[in-house]
Amino acid sequence: MEFIVDFGLFFLKALTIVIAIVAVVVAVVSASRSGDASHGLSIEKLNEKYQGMADKLNQAMLNKNELKAYGKAQKKKQKELDKQAEETPLRRIFVLNFKGDIRASQVDSLREEVSAVVSVGTDNDEVVVCLENPGGTVHEHGLAASQLLRIREHGIPLTVIVDKVAASGGYLMASIADKIIAARFAIIGSIGVLAQLPNFNRFLEERGIDFEQVTAGKYKRTLTMFGKNTEADREKTKEDLEEVHRLFKGAVTEYRTELDIEEVATGEYWYGTRALELGLVDEIGSSDDYLMSSVSKDNAQVYAVVYKGKESFMQRLQGAFAGILTSLGVSSYNGL
Repeated sequence: MEFIVDFGLFFLKALTIVIAIVAVVVAVVSASRSGDASHGLSIEKLNEKYQGMADKLNQAMLNKNELKAYGKAQKKKQKELDKQAEETPLRRIFVLNFKGDIRASQVDSLREEVSAVVSVGTDNDEVVVCLENPGGTVHEHGLAASQLLRIREHGIPLTVIVDKVAASGGYLMASIADKIIAARFAIIGSIGVLAQLPNFNRFLEERGIDFEQVTAGKYKRTLTMFGKNTEADREKTKEDLEEVHRLFKGAVTEYRTELDIEEVATGEYWYGTRALELGLVDEIGSSDDYLMSSVSKDNAQVYAVVYKGKESFMQRLQGAFAGILTSLGVSSYNGL
């Protein structure tokens, strides 16, 4: 029995090592191959995507005569659209997708996408940003919001649609829009500021370890992870957070003037329907319905605009490892 247990433990250790080696090899190969992927700006016309889906379904459901009638109706509709386009230019909608993280790392792609759109967009067009962002660092999300502000400053109507979450820095971005649409259970709000860090000072003192820190400037460093924090340090940090909160509230109310900012700037978040009642959003809906309705009812020309930067090998390797961990069910989520 003891032999069987020892052998079982040895087998598990060996299996773990083999799996780790295979994971590394797969990640390296995947990262190497992905290096050949195209980068730069890509455009997809969503009208054709939606129409292709409808055509495929109809081909499967309709009989021969019905399918023939459907084809004639589509050709007639296209002729009418072409004629309308000759008389009056059709409205164009440029769709940008922003999936945020703590560092708003997608902002580099966003700035390129915005630059492309504002170079051709007019006040007859519209930019729709499908936003999913739980918030994060102040300066990174401030830059992301500034990119959306460029769209408004160029006179192009801006709509932000939130299917899942726009909280804290995510809501800062959303508030720039002329119109905010949110799904019923989307998380909206969290207009507040947070700072937190561990302190190891007592741990170091118990082990006889000194921590030295030299600064020039009274407030060059306030709270620290390794030194001893004082009430003055905490008060200064709180003062800094209050200033950021004041700026946050000012940025939101600049574009949502009818919002009762003191009621909603408590750090709380709400689901879509309650957010509508509070004035944080303007409509309840989803990005899919909005875009498909724009195509079918408004005859708008809808374009998905995506910029993909060239990644370094290490970035591709990190992405490959993250994909492996996700497929194994090992992942993390930074919430509110």
